[in-house]
Parts: sequence; C-alpha cells; structure tokens
Amino acid sequence: MTLTGIITILMYALAPFIWLMLAAAVIIVGLHLFAYLRGYQITHHRSVLALLLAGLVGLTAFVWVPWFTHSTLDYVATVVDWVALTSAAIATFIVALIVLHPLSYLISDRRTD
Repeated sequence: MTLTGIITILMYALAPFIWLMLAAAVIIVGLHLFAYLRGYQITHHRSVLALLLAGLVGLTAFVWVPWFTHSTLDYVATVVDWVALTSAAIATFIVALIVLHPLSYLISDRRTD
C-alpha cells in the first residue's frame, strides 16, 4: 500500500470525527490562552495533583479503548497490540495533562508575580 493510500484511508476514517477534534482543539487553545492571560507558564507551574489525575485518566485508556473498538483485553495478544494500546494510554495521559495543568493553575489562582 502506498503512502497516499494510507493517508486517504485515514482521512476517510477521521472524517466523522473532524468536528469533535476541532471542538476539542478550540477548548484546549481557549483554556491555554485564558490561563496565559492570567499569568500561567507551563514551565513555572508545578502541580502534582494534575500529574496524578492525568496518570489516572491515562490508565483508564486500558479500559475504554478496547470498549470503544468493540473488543476486550483478551484480544490484545501480540506485541503490536500492546504497543498500540500503550500508545493510546500515553496519548490520553498527554491530552489530560494538557487540559488539567492550566486548570490546576486557574483553580489554585497562584501567581508568580
């Protein structure tokens, strides 16, 4: 299969979810912009609670990703399956951290100034 064939299949697979991804991007960018205007800097703010919650949300990917694909963990048998599932969990952790980190700053209302 050629690279353009793979990209075409991916675009058809993602087409029903484009509006959902755009809405999530708008929410995340809006949240970061709002927090930035209130003095948030990603390198200066430390939040252990946001890290723990993002880790828990990332671990939930081992439950909802097989459920979302109409499968179970019993079918995760090969190394490639585990790599894909672990990658989904890591991506879920990163997205949760991107959302929870500025939220923790806004909720705590600590400013470095």
